Amino acid sequence: MRDVLMRMAKAKRPPFHTLTPDQARAAYEAGAGVLEIPPAQLARVEDFTIPARDGHRLPARLYLGQGAATCGGARAPVLLYLHGGGFTVGSIATHDVLCRQLSHLAGCAVVSLDYRLAPMHQFPTAAHDAWDALQWLASHGNSLGLDTSRLAVGGDSAGGTLATVCAVHARDAGLPLGLQLLIYPGCVGHQSTPSHRKFATGFVLEEASITWFFNQYIRSMADRDDWQFAPLDAPNAPDLDGVAPAWVGLAECDPLVDEGVMYADKLRTAGVAVDIEIYRGVTHEFIKMGRVIPEARRAHADAARALRHAFDLYP
Repeated sequence: MRDVLMRMAKAKRPPFHTLTPDQARAAYEAGAGVLEIPPAQLARVEDFTIPARDGHRLPARLYLGQGAATCGGARAPVLLYLHGGGFTVGSIATHDVLCRQLSHLAGCAVVSLDYRLAPMHQFPTAAHDAWDALQWLASHGNSLGLDTSRLAVGGDSAGGTLATVCAVHARDAGLPLGLQLLIYPGCVGHQSTPSHRKFATGFVLEEASITWFFNQYIRSMADRDDWQFAPLDAPNAPDLDGVAPAWVGLAECDPLVDEGVMYADKLRTAGVAVDIEIYRGVTHEFIKMGRVIPEARRAHADAARALRHAFDLYP
């Protein structure tokens, strides 16, 4: 990990907070696959769209691994995956390898969503898009050959935030989920935890960029205190009793690690089953560095194991 950080510093790429949103998206797209493992070859990869509540068609991509596709014609359980990127960057393309790997290792389907990004689409558009997509999958996923009775939601970073929001909405709507898969999720509205101070610079996700991302997405400071932005510490945060079980994967050297631990504790206090793993010595984004970081490949396997358990998929 230290070698990765040294190479990043030597490359002298401009940090996100010095770029325009369009420039930041292009920079993230260009670097997204540099440290990824080779993409898994799957039985089925299909692009389609999901309608949002305002009629906008959200791009989505279905991944179906060979194991899930050849299970005697049985419908495959499905994970709705929400990519990270501070609500401002990231896409189906930037998380293609990760979604392929989860489908391959877990033996389930994965649907990756291109929710709308800031600053063109500010809070709470991304949260609405994510929840609309999950509801659509529950109602219409059978048309894609999916088992909508076995459904999970997950994501990394900002996508993890959206997954926590979906899990609460699903609980309130009576929509059963097998799992919420949370990879270093953002959970607080203000960068006030010790890890935000400890890892503020030099550890991939820098404090100045977090503030820049947030400022692209929120409409005013009041949005930082809304639970759909800050599921841990917002004044209007709902209780978590009865939400889906959680697998939480965190990076030790990450500004978001403390809030991830605190959210896992909040879930446990509410009686929710939680499996938490802190991957030592790695930073934010490590899960997309499997070519050089062994912990990324271990996290892929751990997340897939959690999905297999949630979906009752056993070798």
